[in-house]
Amino acid sequence: MLRLVIVSPSGELSRTTAAKVSFPGEAGAFTVLPGHAPLVSGLAAGEIVYAEYDGGEEHRLGIAGGFVRVLRDEVEACVEVNDEKY
Repeated sequence: MLRLVIVSPSGELSRTTAAKVSFPGEAGAFTVLPGHAPLVSGLAAGEIVYAEYDGGEEHRLGIAGGFVRVLRDEVEACVEVNDEKY
């Protein structure tokens, strides 16, 4: 299980648990699963996609960019929301 927090300059967008999270990285898309190695990465324009841990629905968030930090199954993303995709 991953603890996921997504924030933007306007405030918190999501705080949930997730089974996996996919990001549009600056060097290409990548997916974070439980047990992932520590990571800090820049994010490009695209979508963050995550499925809630308890079998909940899949969520998509359009972003213009940002960065993400992964450490001990905690995933924290600071993003600029892309209003055209959100």
